[in-house]
Amino acid sequence: MEMLEKTNTSNAFLNSELFTAVQSSELFPDSKTFADAIPKLPFAEIENNWVKQSRSAHFKLADFVAEHFIVPHANNETLRPDTQQDALNYIQAMWPKLHRHPDAQTHSTLIPLPHSYVIPGGRFQEIYYWDSYFTALGLCHDGHHQWVLDMFLNFQYLLQDNGCIPNGNRDYYRGRTQPPIMALLLDLLLSNKTQLPAVQQADFLTKAVDSLEQEYRYWMQGADALSPQNRQNHRCVLMSDGAVLNRYWDEHTGPRPESWREDLELASALPETVRSSCYTHIRAACESGWDFSSRWLAEPDKLETIRTADIVPVDLNCLLWQLETSLAHYSTLLAEEHKASQYKQAAQQRARAIQRWFWQESQGFYMDYAIAEDRASQVFSLAGVLPLFVGIATTDQARQVANKLRGEFLNSGGLVTTLTSTPQQWDSPNGWAPLQWFSVIAMENYGEQTLANEIMDAWLGNVELCLATHGCMLEKYDVVQPGTVAGGGEYQVQTGFGWTNGVSRAFYKKRHQR
Repeated sequence: MEMLEKTNTSNAFLNSELFTAVQSSELFPDSKTFADAIPKLPFAEIENNWVKQSRSAHFKLADFVAEHFIVPHANNETLRPDTQQDALNYIQAMWPKLHRHPDAQTHSTLIPLPHSYVIPGGRFQEIYYWDSYFTALGLCHDGHHQWVLDMFLNFQYLLQDNGCIPNGNRDYYRGRTQPPIMALLLDLLLSNKTQLPAVQQADFLTKAVDSLEQEYRYWMQGADALSPQNRQNHRCVLMSDGAVLNRYWDEHTGPRPESWREDLELASALPETVRSSCYTHIRAACESGWDFSSRWLAEPDKLETIRTADIVPVDLNCLLWQLETSLAHYSTLLAEEHKASQYKQAAQQRARAIQRWFWQESQGFYMDYAIAEDRASQVFSLAGVLPLFVGIATTDQARQVANKLRGEFLNSGGLVTTLTSTPQQWDSPNGWAPLQWFSVIAMENYGEQTLANEIMDAWLGNVELCLATHGCMLEKYDVVQPGTVAGGGEYQVQTGFGWTNGVSRAFYKKRHQR
């Protein structure tokens, strides 16, 4: 009841005239700032004060907000040490700065978590779902195993509270999740179980598998009801051969509170009849983690042509195959053979569908599938390495993908996200830590160790150059011109930074083991 009451209060804030007035006024350069503000009073009282005071000729919105809210600073958290400090020491020094203790209840949009967690940094002062796996890679290498367990326990809590693991622990994220990495996080935890006494509890695995099953049901809800006359629901798509694959979605509608002004501005260029659809596709792209990319655009240079929910993504379906495979494995360990058989069969069916719908022999690469056009996407992206990351690809397919990475994706600062250059941050010339990780493991899985090493060395060289130049780790990197601060997107590049630290730390470990 307490959580429900808190959420209702948060919704009242996000849907209020005051929220609209502040966001419209451009009082803060980043729409997320006010969405994350902490009310000093119950919001009903603030709203009453707003109604009374805003009618005055002397009313000043900035003064009202300062009086009634604690407004978060941009908090681009960095260490600014002597530039001679190496990346490993920087990463180890940053972990405590990014670590958060369990939350107290507030009237803000923050969903309080019962266990500690690690944030990305900068404007992102809450836990993020898929970020956490890549962050955890480094945390484990630096001995912070309990923090990784705490994050997993928080995800279990969020599943129970929300029905899915939200994008982040904010009320405005409740309608969407992110790429499903809980099974990967569980694998990571169990591989470090000797350092994690809590994992040795008798019921830990049973509860963990229950959570994986809940996440799987969330993605597959309504799949059995699909038919040739009704081929799509929110997250499931029935392909023409009878296979069921998945896509990204968000249960909420309208402009995102954390990007309210940006969304309204984008949609204002469209006919009113299609604005609602535009918001749906924007929100779906945020669930993908790739916000934004030419992967989702009908016209690569025009964000208003976004169509995320009309794309069946290769990476999402590979991670769901991984989830099905993990459920089969863990069900066997728990002596639940019937369940194990069901999940194994589901994984086999999905693997065949991935090969059927995403592999493009003429391109030698895995591509997303565009539903409306009934053909493969034309955008080459690092999502295409996921079949190798999870181990679905054949040896010959892996060789062709490796050739594509070596010949077209690899630059002097790492792998470029797509081969399309646009103003969007998940396109060329930018590179992102999680995609470097997926690609390196993909290459290692198929014996392409030399290429894996080249990717790691290029990425770490870029990270080290930017650390020496700017004194911090960054959210994303320009991999075409190493040392240059990456651009694109809705906000300035953020520092800190959780998943960059985690992946880079794991790469240093691999380099040391060569």
